[in-house]
Amino acid sequence: MKARAIQYVVLIGVAAVFLGPLYWLLSTAFKQPAQIYQWPPAWWPDLTWENFSLAWKAAPFDRFFLNSTIITVAGTALKVINAVLTAYAFAYLRFPFKKILFFAVLGAMMVPGHVTLLPNYLTVATLGWINTYAGLIIPGIGSAFATFLMRQHFLTLPTEVTDAAAVDGAGHLRTLWRVVLPMSRPMLITVVVITAVEEWNNFVWPLIVTNTASMRTLPVGLLILKDEEGLAAWGTIMAGTLLVLAPMLLIFLIAQRYIVGGITAGALKG
Repeated sequence: MKARAIQYVVLIGVAAVFLGPLYWLLSTAFKQPAQIYQWPPAWWPDLTWENFSLAWKAAPFDRFFLNSTIITVAGTALKVINAVLTAYAFAYLRFPFKKILFFAVLGAMMVPGHVTLLPNYLTVATLGWINTYAGLIIPGIGSAFATFLMRQHFLTLPTEVTDAAAVDGAGHLRTLWRVVLPMSRPMLITVVVITAVEEWNNFVWPLIVTNTASMRTLPVGLLILKDEEGLAAWGTIMAGTLLVLAPMLLIFLIAQRYIVGGITAGALKG
């Protein structure tokens, strides 16, 4: 009984560490300026929506939201399609240097993303894609992590099912669409959510490859909002941060039951 109580205390303490900053962001977004700086701190705000109105007007958040939505939807779709097709090839097809190529994919997971910033920028600039959706989306459509997760999951599926599809005359694309993907729904949802969050929160690449406000995304828009409002308007900045955070948080809460099962399933077989 004592050990159980200690476990609960530890769990509550860890939860407070992670949820405390999130609650402070949420409460500050609804506080009046006087409440933000008062001491002792006001843990419960006098609810006001003024900060959200100020944040929306201080920067073109409607355009930022549209850009982030287009980039997230298109980038996630292309990245997941690419990962699924590549993972299927690694799991079910036979071709020369298959293991070497898969180890190369694993190696790509260990390379920091910032290493490819300069080569990607030079390529995009050469193609004339600076300040375009193509420049924002195309360089990131490959995902070693998504490919690894999908391949690992495909290997856990019973081979009898895919063999039966082949006997029935199904080609690889039909087998993938009609047999493999329906059996991989939890993992597929996991990959989609992880990829969408990554695309939505991407900051460095949109900052580098765009130079006008009309092509900026929401994470970059927060930097613009901070420059517009200055360091003192934390209520407005927190309101803008909440606007950026809310869509992905909602998606995560809806899909969370698939994510744990999906990642666990992907680790079962090598």
